[in-house]
Amino acid sequence: MTHYDLAIIGTGSGNSLITRRWADRKVVLVDRGAFGGTCLNRGCIPTKMYVYPADLAAASGDAARLGVDLSLEGVRWQDVRDRIFTRIDANSADARSYRADQPEYVTLIEDDVHLVGEKSFQTSSGEVISADQLVIATGSHAIRPDIPGIDLPQVHTSDTIMRLPDRPRRLLIKGGGYIAAEFAHIFGSFGTEVTITVRSGTMLRHLDETVSTVFTEQAAQQWDVRLRTAVTGLTANDDGSVTARLEGPDGQSDLEVDLVLVAVGRAPNTDGLGVEEVGFDLHPDRRLAVDEYQRVLRAGEPVEGVWSLGDVSSAHQLKHVANHEARTVAHNLLHPDELRASDHRFVPAAVFSHPQVAAVGLTEEQALAYAETSGVPVVTAVQQYGATAYGWAMEDTTGFVKLIAEQPTGRILGAHIVGHEASLLIQPILQAMSFDLDAYSMARGQYWIHPALTEVVENALLKLRTNRELLHP
Repeated sequence: MTHYDLAIIGTGSGNSLITRRWADRKVVLVDRGAFGGTCLNRGCIPTKMYVYPADLAAASGDAARLGVDLSLEGVRWQDVRDRIFTRIDANSADARSYRADQPEYVTLIEDDVHLVGEKSFQTSSGEVISADQLVIATGSHAIRPDIPGIDLPQVHTSDTIMRLPDRPRRLLIKGGGYIAAEFAHIFGSFGTEVTITVRSGTMLRHLDETVSTVFTEQAAQQWDVRLRTAVTGLTANDDGSVTARLEGPDGQSDLEVDLVLVAVGRAPNTDGLGVEEVGFDLHPDRRLAVDEYQRVLRAGEPVEGVWSLGDVSSAHQLKHVANHEARTVAHNLLHPDELRASDHRFVPAAVFSHPQVAAVGLTEEQALAYAETSGVPVVTAVQQYGATAYGWAMEDTTGFVKLIAEQPTGRILGAHIVGHEASLLIQPILQAMSFDLDAYSMARGQYWIHPALTEVVENALLKLRTNRELLHP
């Protein structure tokens, strides 16, 4: 058995834990997949590298109403793909090489491992490793539902579809969440005929109801969106295409496509890791249970020296959350007597589709429930992009900002944005929530550049009729 001061399973955000402060100790880093984790290799970074050219391609349609005639002559799929993965793969390889070859205090093991104790594991080659402290950061994987034909080579997940040799002419996307929305935008803007099947009545149904409804309406104008529809089977055809059997409001139907993208969510990588055998607690969705300090729990109590971060233990499945949790763990590993807690109060998220969507805090439905249980009344304001100067410039008819606040104090409880650069516009609201800046002070206590699009946030704040505002007319 080889013993280390620190063992880390997973090279995504877990890799950032290794700094020069560990140079006088022994560290082992374990990962059998592509170095750098999901975000770098098959998640947020390559998808956004596709989204940006997709935005450029989609601009040809948006410009017409402004009197600018643009035409899309074509998309060189292989050039787009190769630009992305030449950079991604080089980055991953360089990071791997650095950990494998340079720091003398780090040992890199590229193998499957299985826990044999609370702070020890065995590799598939039989080596047993123990450590004073263990960090589990194994991430998540795309879910493949159990339906006939799901293992056909024409069926992809987000892990594989970005490396296709050619762009499909017809694509079926199963799912209505953020992954489905982003890939619909990418492929649809590039010229693929996109069909989306959604089991529920709207896309992005985990978001605020207004957001979900508006986005679904916009999606239906761009793609063939089949609501309340399930894919019950997939069959390969002789010409290489796939026939999908659909079950919808009008009964069964068949749809022939070239490829299928399954985008029904991601599951934590706990299966096969041995966490149950050593008694670690799991949530019903099989996430590792951790406390506010990121300590892994067993029978509800923290296990000394065992930590977890990122998708394997977080309900959020967001890279910025994993990075935040990594900073928490990095401190706590070295300062066991001065533990810091992760702050999950205000976790923002964005959907890089067309239109963009961003959200943080409570939905209106959640806020009304909060008002009922707490007795604190809440107020809601909606400001359309088109009611501001920059919105006029864009001739925007659909974008909006929706804010929710406590009526007595003006404390912002939630923000929801649909439209151009929503992911940027939400940041000042997130800052206000994080540093307890009320809506009135945020609106009146600073300049808002005119005629920048941020005025839509300012005007939404001014629409919130709170006691704080009434006290400072």
